[in-house]
Amino acid sequence: MKKDDNLPHIWVVTENLRGTQNQCVGVAENLGFPYTIKTIGLKQPWKGLSPYLGFENSASFSGDPLTAPWPDIVIASGRKSIAACRYIARKSKGKTFICYIQDPRVSSSAFDLIALPKHDPSRGEKILVTTATPNRITDEKLAEGREEFPEFAELPSPRLAVLIGGASSAYNFSMETAQTLVENLKAVKKKTNGSLLITASRRTPPKIFSFLKEELSGENTYFWDETGDNPYFGFLGWGDYIFVTSDSASMLSEAATTGKPVYLIPLDAKSTKKNRLNQLQENLVEHGAVRNFEGLLENWSYTRLNDAQAVAEEIKKRLPERLSQSSNR
Repeated sequence: MKKDDNLPHIWVVTENLRGTQNQCVGVAENLGFPYTIKTIGLKQPWKGLSPYLGFENSASFSGDPLTAPWPDIVIASGRKSIAACRYIARKSKGKTFICYIQDPRVSSSAFDLIALPKHDPSRGEKILVTTATPNRITDEKLAEGREEFPEFAELPSPRLAVLIGGASSAYNFSMETAQTLVENLKAVKKKTNGSLLITASRRTPPKIFSFLKEELSGENTYFWDETGDNPYFGFLGWGDYIFVTSDSASMLSEAATTGKPVYLIPLDAKSTKKNRLNQLQENLVEHGAVRNFEGLLENWSYTRLNDAQAVAEEIKKRLPERLSQSSNR
């Protein structure tokens, strides 16, 4: 986004991780100020040091340069960005408002605002609790997705957008689970005379990806194979129902921000112990956004999430006071 000298300028500072970057960009877009994306890494020895130590300096970082003029606002997420937040705050002499998305698991003193999803346990005066994770989904994005992929309008309704993740620290994706998913999707497509819009993830095991593509491709199905433009926003825009695997906080949050019925696709938990994703799923079920699929499509409504807007509004509320404090230092 172009810089306008009359408006506050934002740096979005993250590692090279699409999910965390999208959370920060979603907040930046809701603020409506010009922003620059800074993708950073850490050099040795800082890469291997605990983020608690705070020894970072100009030689600590790889990736995009972190140099003056310093931004008015930083929106950051990811472990490596913690050092960058402290560095920018110090170099700007405290004039930069620092917002961190998710739990930094370090002292909150380095930040002006920490936006934590409800399923994270930390609380405090600098913390804003969101229902799920901030994201880029808005009415405008959904409309853009429909406009960019008008061919999906030709597919029969109901259109099922199927967002498939993969193996993670908390979940496996077994062939048995893939077979159950295929059977359910084929059955509901046949029963409703509807269509499928399917996308997988970089974490989807190759064997599972090939199986799903072979079994589900065909008439009235669009299976994105990572060639051509990414139809993700088109899927969310045109989908009447959204099916999401249980491994992805980002996709679950994005789906629940559309206001459309969301069904959970359970993957294979590695442990019987409840984890943060389980808590997120329960929160979204309690909110009314998500249900377990039991063979029949249901219609229901709920208050759509808008966590990115909530974070943006909190930044706007706190920013004038924060800038006033820094100008008096």
